[in-house]
Amino acid sequence: MLLNQMKPYIFLLPMSWYAYLHLLDLITLTLMCFGPNRTLTMELGNQTDHLALLQFKQLISNDPYGILDSWNSSTHFCNWQGIICNAKHQRVTKLKLEGYKLHGSISPYVGNLSHMRFLNLRNNKFYGNIPQELGRLSRLRYFLLLNNLLAGEFPINLTKCYELKTIDLQGNNLIGKIPSQIGSLQKLQVFYIGRNNLSGKIPPSISNLSSIVIFSMGENDLVGNIPREMCFLKQLKLIAVHVNKLSGTFPSCLYNMSSLIMISAAYNNVNGTLPPNMFHTLPNLQMFLIGENNFSGHIPTSIANASTLTKFDIVKNHFLGQLSNLGKLQSVRVLSLGYNNLGDNSTKDLEFLNSLTNCSKLQMLQLSNNNFGGSLQNSIGNLSTTLDQLHFGVNQIYGQIPIELGNLINLSLLTLDYNKFQGTIPTTFGKFRKIQILELYGNNLSGVIPSFIGNLSQVYALGLDENMFEGNIPPNIGNCQKLQYLTLSQNNLKGVIPLEIFNISSLSNTLDLSHNSLSGSLPKEVGMLKNIDWLDVSENHLSGDIPGTIGECISLEYLNLKGNSFRGIIPSSLASLKGLQSLDLSRNQLTGAIPKSLQNFSFLKHFNVSFNMLEGEVPTDGVFGNATQVAIIGNNKLCGGISQLHLPPCLIKGRKHAKHHKFRLIAVIVSVVSFLLILSFIITMYWMRKRNLKRHLDSPTIDQLAKVSYQDLDRGTDGFSTRNLIGSGTFGSVYRGNLVSEDNVVAVKVLKLQKKGARKSFFVECNVLRNIRHRNLVKVLTCCSSTDYKGQEFKAVVFDYMKNGSLEQWLHPEILNAETPTSLDLSLRLNIIIDVASALHYLHEECEQLVIHCDLKPSNVLLDEDMVAHVSDFGISRLVSSICGNSSTIGIKGSVGYAPPEYGMGSEVSTCGDMYSFGILMLEMLTGRRPTDEVFKDGQNLHNFVAISFPDNLGNICYPHIISRDAKVTEDGSIENSECLVSLFRIGLSCSMESSKERMNIVDVTRDLSIIKKTYLTGFRTHN
Repeated sequence: MLLNQMKPYIFLLPMSWYAYLHLLDLITLTLMCFGPNRTLTMELGNQTDHLALLQFKQLISNDPYGILDSWNSSTHFCNWQGIICNAKHQRVTKLKLEGYKLHGSISPYVGNLSHMRFLNLRNNKFYGNIPQELGRLSRLRYFLLLNNLLAGEFPINLTKCYELKTIDLQGNNLIGKIPSQIGSLQKLQVFYIGRNNLSGKIPPSISNLSSIVIFSMGENDLVGNIPREMCFLKQLKLIAVHVNKLSGTFPSCLYNMSSLIMISAAYNNVNGTLPPNMFHTLPNLQMFLIGENNFSGHIPTSIANASTLTKFDIVKNHFLGQLSNLGKLQSVRVLSLGYNNLGDNSTKDLEFLNSLTNCSKLQMLQLSNNNFGGSLQNSIGNLSTTLDQLHFGVNQIYGQIPIELGNLINLSLLTLDYNKFQGTIPTTFGKFRKIQILELYGNNLSGVIPSFIGNLSQVYALGLDENMFEGNIPPNIGNCQKLQYLTLSQNNLKGVIPLEIFNISSLSNTLDLSHNSLSGSLPKEVGMLKNIDWLDVSENHLSGDIPGTIGECISLEYLNLKGNSFRGIIPSSLASLKGLQSLDLSRNQLTGAIPKSLQNFSFLKHFNVSFNMLEGEVPTDGVFGNATQVAIIGNNKLCGGISQLHLPPCLIKGRKHAKHHKFRLIAVIVSVVSFLLILSFIITMYWMRKRNLKRHLDSPTIDQLAKVSYQDLDRGTDGFSTRNLIGSGTFGSVYRGNLVSEDNVVAVKVLKLQKKGARKSFFVECNVLRNIRHRNLVKVLTCCSSTDYKGQEFKAVVFDYMKNGSLEQWLHPEILNAETPTSLDLSLRLNIIIDVASALHYLHEECEQLVIHCDLKPSNVLLDEDMVAHVSDFGISRLVSSICGNSSTIGIKGSVGYAPPEYGMGSEVSTCGDMYSFGILMLEMLTGRRPTDEVFKDGQNLHNFVAISFPDNLGNICYPHIISRDAKVTEDGSIENSECLVSLFRIGLSCSMESSKERMNIVDVTRDLSIIKKTYLTGFRTHN
């Protein structure tokens, strides 16, 4: 009653909402001190909560989903979206606004919601510091701010919220130290602070966290030892301190914490040994991950009884000795022991493999780069058929390869390289129908290369080099239509090169047939390898002319024909190989002149034509301007060139010298006049082009951007530290970094220049990205082309940092061993699909020069902090002249499962190929299944898998999480109210048709997606 009487006068006072709030707090306190009326106190509390929520809304600058539109005076605040009140007092107990992309700062007035127990603002864009006023929430139990932009130090006042059970601050930008006051939260059970920038030591006060179950602080900058006080946490089940700078040894008492289920400490500098009885005192341990540290000593003998262990990863440490019986590891899935010093190079080293036959769930066994000796026993074939990867490379294993190894029919990877195996390849290897990587190089294998190799239809890397194989290369190796790497060098092979090899359209990285006894000519069909990067047929007995068709291998970077008997001239068609970096034609019988066109090659760094019969003038530009990069010895009729080559000058002889001089003078005058005319035409066309480009491009080209130095990148990534490594691919590694010049977190793609094709990927990506600009394409900020501190060549591209990683991490976190993010609901998936389609529409329809991406897949779709999708990785894209229509004669590499079927038959790349990849990506997002899923066999694929259930039984194939509350799955497998899903599946199926002519084009796709978004998206956001 008193409050009702006071209300009119209070609202007449000239004061702000802040002052009004403080006045209400003062009145409440006064009434409580002087015998408060219970009804009055409740009403004052309600007003406090109401005004605190309004202040929270006031600091939200962007609400893309309109979630806070319901926060108005027409409804009671307890009915506002995201607000839950208790029924008795009508006070706010829960504030749940997860994943709505809200942008703003957190109001300190949230600290006035004194009854709140649950605060969830995960997956938004809140920035600034976490208000210290939140420490007033004495009833707070759950504090969830995962994946925001929050900065500043850990809020010390939060340690006064003594009821807290869960703190999740992962994925922010917090700095400073973990406060020592954290020990006051004695009811805390879950503590996530990973993926921040926290530094300092782990405070000893954690010993007071008596209720803690999960303690996760990976991917920070923590230093020092793991404190002994952690051993006081008797309820602790999970410790995650990976990717930090921790050092010292594990406290010995840690091995006595019987409650532990997981220890993750990989990528640190921790050392020491593991106690022999470790798995007796840790009976519940399931995952032990300490890879890339400095541990040494023996693997604990007690591992023989670790029946709960599922993942044991000690890769890249200094462990030694032999392994004991592991037969009781019946739950183990991953044993990663590579890159240590295990084994004594004795016959007993591999006896433990017999015991692994009891491990029926084993999926990966990594034993490479150790010191294992002995031979493989026949029992190897009794290992689990679930085994997917088997790594034996770089050891001392000898003897014959057991034929029983062929029983492991589900292997996708088998490496036996650099051992001492002898004998022939077992015929049972023909059963490896899922094998993708087969590496047998660096052994003493002999006999012929078996013809069943042609039956390995899934293999894309086949390494048989550095053995003693003889006979002919089997022609049916041409059946391996997914091969990208084929290395048969340093054997005793003879005969001609089978034409079938040149029909392998996927052969894009390496074909190495060097150091054999191959004869005949290099067939003109070599020109069919349009995408090959590395071609080496050196040190054979090949003869005849160098085929002019080799100029059609336009992706070539490394061409080695030395040590043969090639004759004739150097073909002028080599001028088409614009990306060529190394050309070795030495020790042949070549005649004629060195083509002057080779001096125009901007990438050519090594040119060797020594010991031929060449004559005439040596060019002086390009690679020929550096004597250290050119080898021409043994050609006695060459002249001219730069002085460092020490060649005689090219003299003009004979009576016609004066006449020739006159003609030369006339030719020079004509050339100058022509040059001036052409120059004026070029300048005119340049300015016209510049005006056109200005209308199409929003930002400067890469050439106009300031280049960053190697020192800046080294400093910004902490010396390219592994803790900043966020991804790795064929041609480069990507690091998270901070650059002063960009005033922001960036992604730095460092090229692996020792990798064949990396330089070309760098220049292709730069060339594409400097010509295109769109909100759904990754934005290049700057680049670096320099040398590192060792004087070695260094190239990198700097992009906007995408905080939410790749789409692949969201679709398949369990497969990638990624930290599982919040699942994508249908509205988010639809938005991502629209974003990718928008990018393709720009590339195919709006660019001045058509761009074909060639490798669209989830790992190349990156998500920013707002979950906006950006298409990335243009390293194998193709710029196609607009006058050429919608196709190119340039082949692609692509990725298995996403590349259209016509590319496998040698067809030209086209926009239709990108549409196929887009369709497969859509179906993967809607079903949750990769196109390479093991369930797709015997001709089955993702398209057919969906088509069988479309449209009546989508409930059988649809990813469960994306079905909305109003779209229930019925008993017959259909989905009620599923119009949106049916429409999306229809587009995915239409785009992924086997025939390119039947596929939708991007114009129709973007139009249909726009209609779907307008019709359905609002409803889905409401329900999800």
